[in-house]
Amino acid sequence: MLAVHFGAGNIGRGFIGELLFKAGYHTTFVDVNEAVINELNAKKEYNVILAAENSETLTVKDVSGINSVSDPDDVVDAIVKADVVTTAVGPNILPIIAELIARGLRKRAARNLEALNLIACENMIGGSELLKEKVYEHLAPAERGKFDELFGFPNAAVDRIVPNQSNEDLLTVSVEPYYEWVVERAGIKGVAPDVDGITYVDDLQPYIERKLFTVNTGHAVPAYIGQYMGYETINEAMQDPHIQEIINGALRESGEVLIQTYDFNRETHEEYIDKIIARFKNPYISDDVKRVGRGPIRKLGAMDRLVRPATEYVEVTGKNPVYLAKIIAAALHFHDEEDDEAVKLQEIIAEDGYERALQKVSGLESDDRVLTAVLEELEKLKKLK
Repeated sequence: MLAVHFGAGNIGRGFIGELLFKAGYHTTFVDVNEAVINELNAKKEYNVILAAENSETLTVKDVSGINSVSDPDDVVDAIVKADVVTTAVGPNILPIIAELIARGLRKRAARNLEALNLIACENMIGGSELLKEKVYEHLAPAERGKFDELFGFPNAAVDRIVPNQSNEDLLTVSVEPYYEWVVERAGIKGVAPDVDGITYVDDLQPYIERKLFTVNTGHAVPAYIGQYMGYETINEAMQDPHIQEIINGALRESGEVLIQTYDFNRETHEEYIDKIIARFKNPYISDDVKRVGRGPIRKLGAMDRLVRPATEYVEVTGKNPVYLAKIIAAALHFHDEEDDEAVKLQEIIAEDGYERALQKVSGLESDDRVLTAVLEELEKLKKLK
């Protein structure tokens, strides 16, 4: 069996590539990083280290690579033969790879009438749907009917912490032991890929929201509160009692939204929260607070990990968020001269002040209770230093 995977970075190799290998696939990685592609073709294997006290190393074998810049025709031919196509390139790159994928699917549709599923394993909502949209922009109207019959773009939710790292071996990657890969069954065409580690579900939305409101929201606490308090790493920040209080409180607030919206079992969800917090405390996968916090304008958006659970908390409980508001307040203080969004956010704040800046990036109205709560927490935040 052949898997074509776009993105030979740490997540691609350390998460998706590992599971595809265990499922018996030969995985062809597609990337623009010539050094990585050359190493994959030379060694045909690499090591994945599970970052834990009792560390394990798994050797992922039966791999190869294609440079999509220098050898696009080889990528097209690989898609023609593929049994599954996956991506882990980042949301902004999906539109860039869409044209090449369209070429591959067009050639496949002319020669191979077997159904094919393309699964975008990105840290976003509706990744496969976005990929399909961008692929279809490169099709003639007459092609779309045949593509609809042959090619599935099932949305997915993925979760595994792969910290920023530097290893002596270019291909070696360290990952946390925990992972989750959930795929929506309705988007599948033909037979679903048989990968031990994929959970197929009828409704992906609860899993996406659970991940966004727990993992992403939770990770924002040691990132934004941690940087405000002077910490450099997630692990350092997670040792602070104030940060532990805030993350527990914030995930109980976002958890209340999930419990009431999706009828989650309260005890089960609280156990899930505790598991997520324990992951952030893992000293073997500690990350830099600036890397986790980068992109604050996107993360303060109306539909993202901070403002959305805060506004929904008001709706389902009738109360103002306290701990979620603290994170938003700290995010407004996020500084990183190497992150364009962080620089832009501080420019907006310098020009318009905190209240108007938050309204601009989040879409909150002037009388919104979340905005009121955040302004109160901006004053209280000074006491944490």
